[in-house]
Amino acid sequence: MITVTGATGNIGRTLVELLAGAGEEVVAVSRQAAPEGAAPAAPGVRWARADLGSADSLRPALDGSRALFLLLGGELNSHGEHPSALLDAAKAAGVERVVLVSSQVSATRPDAVSHARLREFETAVRESGREFTVLRPGGFASNAFAWAESVRTRRTVLAPFGDVALPVVDPADIAAVAAAALTEAGHAGRTYELTGPEPISPRRQAAVLAEALGEEVHFVELSRADAHAHLATFMPEEVVTGTLDVLGVPLPAERRVSPDIETVLGRPAAPFADWVARNLPAFR
Repeated sequence: MITVTGATGNIGRTLVELLAGAGEEVVAVSRQAAPEGAAPAAPGVRWARADLGSADSLRPALDGSRALFLLLGGELNSHGEHPSALLDAAKAAGVERVVLVSSQVSATRPDAVSHARLREFETAVRESGREFTVLRPGGFASNAFAWAESVRTRRTVLAPFGDVALPVVDPADIAAVAAAALTEAGHAGRTYELTGPEPISPRRQAAVLAEALGEEVHFVELSRADAHAHLATFMPEEVVTGTLDVLGVPLPAERRVSPDIETVLGRPAAPFADWVARNLPAFR
């Protein structure tokens, strides 16, 4: 049995489907039990309500699991119980293997305050005595969902740093690598950097959306100040600053295309256009 946290998100939802499709028993963890539409009903999938910020609440979902997928979300990226509490609970339940989704920034900007919590989790996972794999994705292709409303209503994308290109990664590829790390041999002790197959700028992403829609999509470049004001409405200040630094002044390592998805999956990483094709209804 495999316990999947963050089971309603862009990565977790796909991961549950992949594991169930491969015949694995899955405990899909979310803050609400069996969220409607979160994943198709599938043999072997059981939904569990738990809060990843509380090791005690997660214990029933860990009972009998041999592997654990860890994905922090929202406020858990900035505070909560010490990561060792959760890893101790997993160990007591008999979990043998842990796969953690961290971030590329944990390596490229090791002093970034915005990613201190993820670095704590990486350390706890590595020191847990369990088999572990750490996934460090770059920016997500699914961040383009932030443009869905403006594209639907005005055929417009608004974003800062219009010509700064980064190799955004399809969350479905992250899920596929996670599924491999959870179920296959050969991934213990590995850290995988996950990116898309090529750098792509926000302006080019808008053009890809236009091509898929068959209609013109206008690109409007926001100033850093305007982008900061928008992000500050739902992000802590240190996260806003760190995010804009990566988007606007990326380090060479953050522009680099990693081979790790192809190494693990035996195929190239999916381009942004593939993500758009699957999610086009959100932009119509």
